[in-house]
Amino acid sequence: MKNRPNILTIAGFDPTNGAGLTADVKTFEALKCYGLSVCTANTVQDDQEFIACHWIPTSIILNQIDVLFNRFEIKLVKIGIVENWDTLEIIINKLHSLNPEIKIILDPILKSSSNFDFHSDHSEKLDILLSKIYLLTPNYEEIQQLYPEKNIEETIAYISSKTNLFLKGGHRTDKKGRDVLYLANKKQFTLNPKSFNCSEKHGSGCVLSSAITSYLALEFPILKACLKGKQYTEKFLSSNTSLLGSHSKK
Repeated sequence: MKNRPNILTIAGFDPTNGAGLTADVKTFEALKCYGLSVCTANTVQDDQEFIACHWIPTSIILNQIDVLFNRFEIKLVKIGIVENWDTLEIIINKLHSLNPEIKIILDPILKSSSNFDFHSDHSEKLDILLSKIYLLTPNYEEIQQLYPEKNIEETIAYISSKTNLFLKGGHRTDKKGRDVLYLANKKQFTLNPKSFNCSEKHGSGCVLSSAITSYLALEFPILKACLKGKQYTEKFLSSNTSLLGSHSKK
């Protein structure tokens, strides 16, 4: 049997396992990848309410990253919630020092699905970090918070001039569920939903970005990885009518 590719998720812990690093690992496992994890935050929440976020010290995050890279071959990393842009820069620089060819998928978690704000302040550091990641996966609310001085069209053009951008359409007011992939080479692809039996799920954004990361780890080209990641997420969203979806193998 072919060895499963390793994927590292650097994200927060959600006690419901619907979002964060445990949701990422469940997605990796379902898609025949092996999930490694580093915790950035210990949260107090359920699937409906977010109460508190206790950040893990940066030194511990870096120590965990070192240990994993010393033991495992890691080519792809998915990053979720991080305390601030300064900490994110430290983490990304660390990853590049350990593997200069690393592909980083950044899911910029600025607000939980239960409307808890983590950090919405824009930093000029983001401009530097965009060129160091492979793919950015914001939703429509998040992308407008990243560069509030720009309109959404200007923000899309700016980000996609520096890195690949997968704009998640779950929060669109029109054409809900329509995602768009903007590649750094100026190509653009619209991904329309195929399933209309979906219901809202806690952690759906985490699952989508993790599914895309999984297919990239399985060596699918980026467009195919996004298409298959969206397909997997729609299956997750239609798995039941509760706020906590079920993962299943293909």
